[in-house]
Amino acid sequence: MTHQDPHAPTPLVQRGPSVGKATGAVVLVHGRGASAQSMLPLADALAQPEWLYVAPQAAGHTWYPYSFLAPMPHNEPGLSSGLRRVNTVIDDLIDEGIPAAQIVLLGFSQGACLALEAAARRGERLGGVVAFSGGLIGPPETPRDYDGDLSGTPVFLGCSDVDAHIPVARVHESAEVFEALGAEVTTRIYPGMGHTINADEIAFARGLLARLGEDTPINAQT
Repeated sequence: MTHQDPHAPTPLVQRGPSVGKATGAVVLVHGRGASAQSMLPLADALAQPEWLYVAPQAAGHTWYPYSFLAPMPHNEPGLSSGLRRVNTVIDDLIDEGIPAAQIVLLGFSQGACLALEAAARRGERLGGVVAFSGGLIGPPETPRDYDGDLSGTPVFLGCSDVDAHIPVARVHESAEVFEALGAEVTTRIYPGMGHTINADEIAFARGLLARLGEDTPINAQT
C-alpha cells in the first residue's frame, strides 16, 4: 500500500466454490465506511451458491474522500487506485479461468459508483453490472468519452427518486451513457425509498445470475 496507490494491495474476502467449480464470479464493491466483509450477506440474499463472490477492501473503508459529484482531481489518488483495484480483481479472475462474460460487477452507493465507472472505462463485455444507488463519477458536464463496446452487457441501475447522495438525474445520465456503449440497460427508480437496497433490486440481480448460470454450466472438475 502506498500513498499514491492506497488500495493496492488490500484484503480480498470471498465466499463460494473455487474458481474451477464456479459458474462465474461476482465482484462485490462496498460503500463508504463499510467493509468487504459487510458485502458477503448479499451472497446469501442472491441465493446463487454456485457463484464465487469476491469483495475487495478499500483502505480506510473509503474508496475516495469526497462526493462522487466532486471534481475528479479532488478524489485522487483514491479514485484511480480504487479503479485499479477493481480491474485487478477482474483481471485476476480472468487469469484464473473465469471469462469476462461470466464476471458480474455489483456495488452499493460509493461502491456502485466505482463499479459503474470501472465498467465504462474498461469497455468490454462483462456478465453484468449491477449498481444499487450509484451513478457515473464526476461533476455535471463531465465528458463521457469512453472507448470500447460493452456488446450487450446487462447493466442495472436502481435508486430512489429522493436519494440524498445520488441525484436521480445522474442515474438517468448514466443509463444513457451505457446505452451508447452498447449495454442492455435496466433502470428502476423507486419513489420515496431511502439510501438502501430493496427486494426488487435483489430479485433482479438474482435473476441475472440465474440466467448467466443457465448459459454456462458449472465447470465441474473430475
